[in-house]
Amino acid sequence: MQHIGILGGTFNPIHIGHLIIAEQAYSQFNLDKVLVMPSGVSYFKDGQGVLPAEVRLEMTRCAVNDNDHLEVSDVEVKRPGNTYTSDTLLQLHSLYIDAQLYFIIGADTLYDLETWHEPAIIFSNCVILVSVRDDHGMSDLLSKIDYYKIKYKADIRILNTTNIDISSTMIRDNVKRGISIKYYVPNSVIDYIKNNNLYR
Repeated sequence: MQHIGILGGTFNPIHIGHLIIAEQAYSQFNLDKVLVMPSGVSYFKDGQGVLPAEVRLEMTRCAVNDNDHLEVSDVEVKRPGNTYTSDTLLQLHSLYIDAQLYFIIGADTLYDLETWHEPAIIFSNCVILVSVRDDHGMSDLLSKIDYYKIKYKADIRILNTTNIDISSTMIRDNVKRGISIKYYVPNSVIDYIKNNNLYR
């Protein structure tokens, strides 16, 4: 059985914080690979300021092309309509038969997961890896995990990650203001942003 991680996001743009989380999930849970998956049309966001999916997909390819256990997935980019994680997991199970899927999310996201489209499908089709940076609020988090385990029989595990305070919003703002983004994103992504005059 393959053990496959899934790290989704708008990736507008992808940055080293995303990549470090993917790498730490790969190591801590002995995964065979991690799929890095740009979203298509997110029903959580209005789309304002979000680059076209194909552009974000290409930046993601630039970011992971030197890592043989990170793999870019275009599943959500190619699927028409709104992006629903429940649909993505079902589609991935048809592509990776008998694989165990590990869906990587941040601790903040865990609290909202029940409001997502078809949460029962999400919980029944993957192990949830919750990225935790420190022990702050851990008792509330563990209480929420217990709630999901009882209600949905969810398999939720803690992913210990490095506290790196970087956001895509900050990177876009730096580019717009002409401030360096070196070391925040891979050099290949910096080149892509410059060559395509993005975020200016």
